Amino acid sequence: MEYYIFFCSIQVVISPPKNTIACTEAVFKRLWLIENQEESNPATISQQELGLFLTENMSEIDFEELAEIELQKDEAEHAIMEKRKTSFTPAACEDTELSINHPYYDVARHGIVQLAGDDNSGRRVITFSCCRMPPSHQLNHSRLLEYKKNLKALYVVHPTNFIKILWNIFKPLISHKFGKKITYLNYLSDLREHLKYDQLNIPEDVIRHDQNLRDKQKGRPPPSAKVPPPRPPLPTQQFGVSLQYLKDKNKGQLIPPVMKQTVSYLKNKGLRVEGLFRRSASIQTIKEVHKLYNQGKPVNFDDYGDIHIPAVILKTFLRELPQPLLTFESYDQILGITGVESSLRVTRCKQVIQGLPEHNYVVLKYLICFLHMVSQESIYNKMTGSNLACVFGLNLIWPPKGASSLSALNPLNHFTELLIDFYSKIFSSRTVPGEILP
Repeated sequence: MEYYIFFCSIQVVISPPKNTIACTEAVFKRLWLIENQEESNPATISQQELGLFLTENMSEIDFEELAEIELQKDEAEHAIMEKRKTSFTPAACEDTELSINHPYYDVARHGIVQLAGDDNSGRRVITFSCCRMPPSHQLNHSRLLEYKKNLKALYVVHPTNFIKILWNIFKPLISHKFGKKITYLNYLSDLREHLKYDQLNIPEDVIRHDQNLRDKQKGRPPPSAKVPPPRPPLPTQQFGVSLQYLKDKNKGQLIPPVMKQTVSYLKNKGLRVEGLFRRSASIQTIKEVHKLYNQGKPVNFDDYGDIHIPAVILKTFLRELPQPLLTFESYDQILGITGVESSLRVTRCKQVIQGLPEHNYVVLKYLICFLHMVSQESIYNKMTGSNLACVFGLNLIWPPKGASSLSALNPLNHFTELLIDFYSKIFSSRTVPGEILP
């Protein structure tokens, strides 16, 4: 499940999800092409012209027939994509930059689609920057239509009147369930209520457009908001504080209580659960457990009856550390792992890990030991080292500023996969007094 954020400043792109509003996709494609014509401007398209266009496209065929046509087309496209899947995914040993012959090169080179980390519940956030859309003749728009996922939420930032008109026209045709997933946001600051704003790589054009909108509000710049000083953490706080803080508040224990409790519970009851760490959990329940931990109150995962809750809590704990477990200093070294000869990569991983601060090393060793156990049960849980790396890579390392780019995703995940698969070889030569294992 993922979050998509559409920055609709300057230009507009609409990409309806497969099977949800398939009967309108043909119309949307046409509108999409109209939007991206250099000589066209959405603001100049009148409702009358839009109505004539819709009448033209819908008078000759009813919605059921159109839906059937589009669904058949989706199935055919899906079959083609499955055949190409292996060639679309760059191998771990390949360079992260896409070659000019790659099917998605024309999309990637414009930076239209970007990975923006995870939300507070561990679900991927993907941004779609419409201001980076080139003229229609410079981009194969059919490639963009292949970015269809099972959305958990869709945030549309800076929606134009054109988008609002389309939404009102097609709203009766869209399922209520999908309609609830769409949220329109007038300003970038509104995103803070829904996810981690600071991890978004927002184009400068969008930031300037946002400021212009604010300046036009009531004909004057809005008053500058006073940011309250950061509050000191609670004595019992477990999330969002450093490893050293947790050690000092927990009688010198090296392994943070949240990690120790979640790993212990999952080791005893979740090693063979299919999709462990891949499935989401109730956001409300996660917030409740999060609050209990920060208040120093006991948490009994048996009370919730969902094995995925401690799994999400563990990922949340890692993601909210002020500094990633692998440290900012190691980021560039980890990015360079794909440039190392394949036979030397495990040795390179070991060198990077040996350079970690002692406390980080102990906590990482504890975590990777457990993830190695999970991977050993992959015949049951389907979570191989590679699958676990896709989940934990961005929770263990991220850049000092902004979020990791799509090109960085492959080396970060590959490094994490090596840690899991070659755990014994990488961590065997260094032992720290007081360290424990799951």
